[in-house]
Amino acid sequence: MSTPAPALELRNVARSYAEGKGRLEVFRDLNLMVYPGEIVALVGQSGSGKSSLLHIAGLLEAPTSGEVLIAGRNCSELDDMARTRIRRIGVGFVYQFHHLLPEFSAIENVVIPQLIAGATKPAAKARAEELLVRLGLGERLEHRPAELSGGEQQRVAIARAIANRPLLLLADEPTGNLDPATAARVHNELLRLIREEGLGALVATHNHDLAAGMTRIARLEQGRIFEA
Repeated sequence: MSTPAPALELRNVARSYAEGKGRLEVFRDLNLMVYPGEIVALVGQSGSGKSSLLHIAGLLEAPTSGEVLIAGRNCSELDDMARTRIRRIGVGFVYQFHHLLPEFSAIENVVIPQLIAGATKPAAKARAEELLVRLGLGERLEHRPAELSGGEQQRVAIARAIANRPLLLLADEPTGNLDPATAARVHNELLRLIREEGLGALVATHNHDLAAGMTRIARLEQGRIFEA
């Protein structure tokens, strides 16, 4: 059997910003691959560029140079519309703060992105209910975000990110806003669901204990990736 294409491949990626009369280099010549079924922890000090790297991997911003491939497709030269389509269907995002729509219920928050991607309402509702039940929220489907705990809100956000069956999941400190006990539970549920869905995932975290439970660790330091 042939080896599947990486869910994510970064080739010689660099990112720098104009700063006064010069440029601030965030990272350079950065290479990383994440295969389906892998969960890669992205660790590094605050300000090391983890969020910038996730934005580039998720096609939210362009690198200064280098290439970004999603499931083997080079996205570096695509126009905005094509990048948006890949991002909408092929990439899921989980952030430190859940960003749920407050006026909608838990299940509606998971249904809406599926409808935007073209799913029928019955299929979207069935998929949303399935994911929320798997995350232990079967009794909370009709609750609005204000009626849910912080851990429950983040589990809804995880279901929303995975609902469209993306090839790649990107998570930026997904448990950073939770107390330690809740963070551990949500983290374990996130990893379990990623493995069950067979996604490739890149998870930025400052928690080295949580990182140790992932497939491998990519450490971002002084603009370079060091893998363990």
